[in-house]
Amino acid sequence: MTTRNLADLRAPQIAELLTPASVIVQPLGAIEQHGPHLPFNTDQLIATRVAEAAVARAADEGVDAWLLPPLAYTKSNEHAWSAGTIWLSADTLLRVLDDIGRCVATTPARRLVFFNGHGGNSALVGVANREIRLAHGLMTFLAHPSVPPDQGGQSSEVELGMGIHGGLGETSLMLHLAPDLVDMSVATRNVPEHLAANQYVRFGGKVGFGWLSNDFGPDGHIGDPTGATAERGRQQFDAAVQAFTEALHEIAGFRFGGA
Repeated sequence: MTTRNLADLRAPQIAELLTPASVIVQPLGAIEQHGPHLPFNTDQLIATRVAEAAVARAADEGVDAWLLPPLAYTKSNEHAWSAGTIWLSADTLLRVLDDIGRCVATTPARRLVFFNGHGGNSALVGVANREIRLAHGLMTFLAHPSVPPDQGGQSSEVELGMGIHGGLGETSLMLHLAPDLVDMSVATRNVPEHLAANQYVRFGGKVGFGWLSNDFGPDGHIGDPTGATAERGRQQFDAAVQAFTEALHEIAGFRFGGA
């Protein structure tokens, strides 16, 4: 097949091409403010581009991976204060994800991966994975282009480990993927340095807390994008594609004990 987009197939091809070994990938993005320097579709664009490249590479390497159209609107209510953010409630998104799982379960494929570009979705997708497993019998997975810093992922020292939104990483990726959508002339540092001394209550700490993006300043980004470069973004993109490609190989071979 020259396409790995499931939506490009014709109805008879679902039974012809998909098998229980097939892996269906659903990218999840967001349409939400990313400070004054990045576009609303940052999470959407990053997740989609990485998923497209990784699915294509994994397919070339023998994984029967298929890509669903990205889901743009997700749970972004931490940015609800910003006009232009389009978000779904937690209840609505949970129902949408369950509906996607129900539909995938009508195909021969038994593996569904949510490839999530927006950290605010992660906890809810974890809940959805178990609900879909119970209700529809699919094996379900959650992966990210990179683990969000507030969920234990890496962030640069210059951001004190707390570059979680519109910071060095995301800005570099966007300079690589869509530089015409980035305005570095208005990029500013906004790191909650007062949290850095906390052992527990901080982004990425062992004690979580509820937050809105404008709790840490009126521009809504949390990190330091001022040192972002397209070359750094290219390196991050290549690493993300490689990591997800490797993950797809493991997902394709995943079995529960005794299965």
